[in-house]
Amino acid sequence: MTQIAAQTSESALALACLEVWGGNEPVDTALQVPGLDVWVYAVPFENAVAGGDVHFVSSCGTGRIARLMVADVAGHGAGVSETARTLRGLIRRYMNHIDQRRFVTAMNEAFTALVQTGRFATAVVTTYYSPTGELSVCNAGHPRPLVFTRATHSWRYLDAQAVQGAEIENIPLGILGDAAYEQFKINLSKDDLVLFYTDSLVEAACRDGSLLGEERLLEVLQNITAGEPAHLIHHLLAKFSVFGATLNDDVTVLLMRCTGRSPGAGFFRRLGAQMKFLGQIATFQRHIPWPEWSKRNLLGALLPSTAR
Repeated sequence: MTQIAAQTSESALALACLEVWGGNEPVDTALQVPGLDVWVYAVPFENAVAGGDVHFVSSCGTGRIARLMVADVAGHGAGVSETARTLRGLIRRYMNHIDQRRFVTAMNEAFTALVQTGRFATAVVTTYYSPTGELSVCNAGHPRPLVFTRATHSWRYLDAQAVQGAEIENIPLGILGDAAYEQFKINLSKDDLVLFYTDSLVEAACRDGSLLGEERLLEVLQNITAGEPAHLIHHLLAKFSVFGATLNDDVTVLLMRCTGRSPGAGFFRRLGAQMKFLGQIATFQRHIPWPEWSKRNLLGALLPSTAR
């Protein structure tokens, strides 16, 4: 597997407002959005130029809404690259929405339209709302993310059972055209971590013939120093040798660290995004990122007290 020197948060790429970053190519880099540090590691199987895993990070027009997605798309090559371009357009269209459910529904509709090709995907989509530290999670048949809580210094799996009364029965994208996709929410505190990954990690083949599985993945994480998140992904993959685990598929891992609550981007970054938005309207571009028409979103951009 290709190894690239991990980037630290000091050398991270700061996403601009209205920017979408990602795709299905190899990458090992650090990003920043208001309220979050993000590290993304992706290596297609057998060092291919592009794989079946797709990753994206976006920042809204005010820097308050960050959306992160990891998906495992059936297939490889040009078909997945085209799918990645479709997903990029959908992320751009809904990047100014706090509620991510319309975006996930649009993703499912796009995959359902490709049913003749047999293309479907598992995906986990998350939205971080920096003024409140709220993280919304929608899981469409994807491996469960893991969350590290700084207060308890421990990792646990993040799923619907973490929220009392939540009922989520999401299925992979493209299976049912009218499938409902719900979400659950947690609040993050400073230095909490959330780890997203594709199934190559839990399906890694161990020397005894078994798969690594969720229990041993959690065990590996518990033995890694979470205080150095810039190196955590590399340390995690290196620890697989303890079980003699071999990765036999595309590998994508995305780690985010909460850096605290934030009102979003500064005045000039917001102004630049507004000019870009108006330019897209004036030139009739596709996937114009219309805002979510809610008090929390629209008034919250002007009056922070209404953003909560």
